[in-house]
Amino acid sequence: MTHTAKPSSRRLSLILGGLAMIGPFSIDTMFPAFPQIGEQFAADKVALQQTISVYLFAYALMSLVHGPLSDAVGRRRVILGGLTVFALASIGCALATSLPALLAFRALQGMSAGVGLIVGRAVIRDVYQGQYAQKLMSQVSMIFGIAPALAPIIGGWILGWERWPAIFWFLVLFALLLLAATWIALPETHPPEARFRPSPKQLLRNHAYILLNGRFQRFAVAGGFNFAALFLYIASAPAFVLDHLKLQQDQFGWFFVPTIAGMVIGSFLSGRAAGRMSGTRLAGIGFAICGFAALINIAYNLWVPQPSMPWAIVPMAINALGIALVFPILTLAILDMYPRQRGAASSLQAFTSLILQSAVAGLFSPLLSHDPLWLALGAAFCTLVGFLFWWWEVTHTRLPPEPESESMPVVPPAL
Repeated sequence: MTHTAKPSSRRLSLILGGLAMIGPFSIDTMFPAFPQIGEQFAADKVALQQTISVYLFAYALMSLVHGPLSDAVGRRRVILGGLTVFALASIGCALATSLPALLAFRALQGMSAGVGLIVGRAVIRDVYQGQYAQKLMSQVSMIFGIAPALAPIIGGWILGWERWPAIFWFLVLFALLLLAATWIALPETHPPEARFRPSPKQLLRNHAYILLNGRFQRFAVAGGFNFAALFLYIASAPAFVLDHLKLQQDQFGWFFVPTIAGMVIGSFLSGRAAGRMSGTRLAGIGFAICGFAALINIAYNLWVPQPSMPWAIVPMAINALGIALVFPILTLAILDMYPRQRGAASSLQAFTSLILQSAVAGLFSPLLSHDPLWLALGAAFCTLVGFLFWWWEVTHTRLPPEPESESMPVVPPAL
């Protein structure tokens, strides 16, 4: 088997981080356009919220396919195909003339958007092991974390000179740029001899085997609920920013920038801690930070009847920092459970989390977003549930130690 020089971690982090940004860009760029879309299609806030939940539900269903498909035919081919479909779906959203048409193309966006994040995680574990994998995962998380801050700002800028379809034309351009970058600079990291081609029956059996693994579910649910505490606010951003904070449609950055700054800082600290601190201890610190953020958020909303800047945003920034410390540890623990089926494990982790986030966007956000205190209590509940699943797991078993033999990078095969 021939090999090429291993691509630099910087190049991989930029490409994989860009691919992971598709999801946040697909959700957050359209938040400032909700009033325009609602006016054009005569839709209320609950109906508009379905543009998020439909997207996430389709994302979750297809997440079951992306990873196993990349295990069978290679990572690069699946990413390129997904980006092509996403670009076409974004064109459909831009040309939609009714809310049902927009929802249909949003579902198609969701079906294709997951390739970057889901397959990208498998690429990281193909190329690196041990502390190197944690560092690269943290670098990708830092880039990924910028997207929710940039997306609503970009959406607001676009609305300053054009109507809401221009936001989806921007997503078309972004997908095409990623398509070119992947084609030119991302090597295939999953060689033919390592590929796993199950029959449909065997694929279902393998999925069931992973899903029914209690250790897998505890890690996946812990990570999903921990992130749901922040996603509840992201999904409720139109109500939280426009109604509660009394900001304008071009001021979503006041909410997203501090929050994502916390996530970027947490990702940086996670990378610095790789090889210096056990994963169990680092995840425990992250959950403690999330719990602290939940407590001060509830206290603030009990004390102040009308939230205002900047104090209403501080708990979200702290929470995001804790989430960023926890996420790489739980993800790598899941991937290391199934070294021959990393794509499938990544898919099922994403599926578990996305089903939860779909419920948050489609059910809990409309129920809680009318009251800032209810939002704070809902977020605290999610943090608590995530922590309890993680605590149960680490008190019965522990995160796997990093073997000394796995501390060196793995050189990917040639194209």
